[in-house]
Amino acid sequence: MLDAAAFPAALMAWDPNHLPGGASRRLIRTREAALEVSRKAVEDQLKICGRKRDADVYELFLSQKDLTEVIDLSRFKKLKYLWLQHNKLQGITFLTRNSCLTELYLNNNAIFEIKGLHSLPSLYILLLHHNELTNIDATVKELKGMPNLKILSLYQNPLCQYNLYRLYIINHLPGIEFLDQNQVTEKERRSMITIFNHRRTHIVQSIAFQRRVDASWNPRAPFKQKPSQRVPPDFAFANNVDKTVFDDPEDAVFVRSMKRSAMATTSLNWDTVPTREEKYLDEKGTEPQMLTVTLR
Repeated sequence: MLDAAAFPAALMAWDPNHLPGGASRRLIRTREAALEVSRKAVEDQLKICGRKRDADVYELFLSQKDLTEVIDLSRFKKLKYLWLQHNKLQGITFLTRNSCLTELYLNNNAIFEIKGLHSLPSLYILLLHHNELTNIDATVKELKGMPNLKILSLYQNPLCQYNLYRLYIINHLPGIEFLDQNQVTEKERRSMITIFNHRRTHIVQSIAFQRRVDASWNPRAPFKQKPSQRVPPDFAFANNVDKTVFDDPEDAVFVRSMKRSAMATTSLNWDTVPTREEKYLDEKGTEPQMLTVTLR
């Protein structure tokens, strides 16, 4: 088992600059061969489509080509549709100046990070299901750079194990209309506000009868209800009898708001989940813990 001191050396072993001469050259040759396969696949597609100028290329079909690398596609300035599903890609470093891209199909690969996708402001459809994405925060950070993104698929990725994954995505990407082949509903948006936007939830729930309840009420100080008057038993209105009348309508609003039942939401505290490095070192950390949020 590697100790903490040996871990940096183990990481450097994956860097071609720190590999022994022979291993480094083999790794470089392997990558060059993969890029050559990609270059040939692109040229074949251009011949099939009859495109002679890069400016005339609007779509590329590169699916099921057994690709592990892709050449830089920045020369295709007007590229709008790109199919790369069912390959063996692990990252996305080939889309640097393709601001016109609107549809990108990357499902069924081995992608573990999407760094670089934020440079695609026109993207409308993005399919990333059946990959190896694990970091939900890093993934969302990249996707926030796509103001026009409406259709997104992330299912069958490790990050989907987060029990509030769908609401988390909706909260951070409010423009999404379809997530994992299902339309985002208004009920989900309300649930998202309740769970993630506590301040807004507190304001919404403090409103009743079109009046605000004093949200700064201190629960340790008992509420002092003013002397009330009781309607005579034989007096009825609106099919209700025996009602307590408050001198101040704000008191009635507050009493009603305090009768709401409490709602508890439990989720996994990801801060207690071992990182990939900790798992690699086989360090025994604390058990993952659950986080409970109670709202009224």
